[in-house]
Amino acid sequence: MTPWNALIVDDEALARSNLQLALEAHPGWACVGSCHNTVAARVALQQQAVDLILLDIKMPGQNGLAWAAELCALPQPPLVVFVTAYDQHALSAFDVYALDYLLKPFDGARFASMLKRAEEVLNLKQTAACASAMGAYFAERQALEAGQPVPPLRSLTVRSVGVVERISVADIEWVGGAGNYVRLQLPQRVVLHRATLAGMEERLPPAEFLRVHRTALVRRNAVAALKASGPGAYSLQLKSGAEVPVSDRHLDAVRALFG
Repeated sequence: MTPWNALIVDDEALARSNLQLALEAHPGWACVGSCHNTVAARVALQQQAVDLILLDIKMPGQNGLAWAAELCALPQPPLVVFVTAYDQHALSAFDVYALDYLLKPFDGARFASMLKRAEEVLNLKQTAACASAMGAYFAERQALEAGQPVPPLRSLTVRSVGVVERISVADIEWVGGAGNYVRLQLPQRVVLHRATLAGMEERLPPAEFLRVHRTALVRRNAVAALKASGPGAYSLQLKSGAEVPVSDRHLDAVRALFG
């Protein structure tokens, strides 16, 4: 089997060495370049085929995010995994858009799981879907930096075992929190997505979704009735027949849905 080609881009020599050593432990991968900035990486990308770029974010000159914005516009973009020391709050947007990253310092198990996910995407020839999700992330960043309204989230790229799937926000009836994951309730099925409920709430169109509980966001037009489920306890019955708990904190906002 021909190994997948990986390109390392990081301004720190030690970080590049660590990534090279980590790749050497995986015979299905070959390091075809190790670059200290995006100028050198751009040249390397023109000289050889690259399947995966391990890209540092904070670098002198052009940073990794700026170059990644260029990469996702290519006709056949490589898969990008960001290597970063960003804190978890900053990375919440990465999770929402299903962008993979290695948080410095990483261990061998985390590196191996990242490569496994990368192999799934490459084997299924789904790098275009990942590039589209990356483009949506950069559209959000550009709007925030320009002080403009953030474009409404209209689709999600969700990675599960063996597939990268685009899901329309219009198909989501409600979203439930489950730790570092959310449950997306779709017609006839539930899909798990690696993101926090707070991260989803920030990006879903507020005119379409309402927080009704610390563990639930509901599509406004999916609501059928507000029910008393016990003394001082309430739940929403949705048009699909599903029931979602309502907390006291959000009760007034829920009642406003009924005029």
